[in-house]
Amino acid sequence: MATKVHMEALSPTMEEGQVVRWLKAEGDAVASGELLAEIETDKATMELVARGEGVLRAILVPEGGTAPVGDVIAVIAEPDEDISAIVEAAGGGGGAAPAGAAAAAEPSAEPEA
Repeated sequence: MATKVHMEALSPTMEEGQVVRWLKAEGDAVASGELLAEIETDKATMELVARGEGVLRAILVPEGGTAPVGDVIAVIAEPDEDISAIVEAAGGGGGAAPAGAAAAAEPSAEPEA
């Protein structure tokens, strides 16, 4: 069964977190209790621990992206498990893009000289 990785409240006053660095990549095996990511809170950078095991199938919030506490930021599942409903329910992932990423992703409307 798939495990949704949520942005956890890593401090009592935390309302959202920023993914500083993923310690696992999509396709990596994950064991329960392993470190998954480094999350910047309102107070410090903390480590996010896996609450399930399987394969890290989808990273829904990229490094530099932010998500409110409780949002699904990744999915751990078996290699052949259908996770499309989870990804769709999570809004396709992405979280808030890192600063400058949206501008870099959109092509310029003006022709280059």
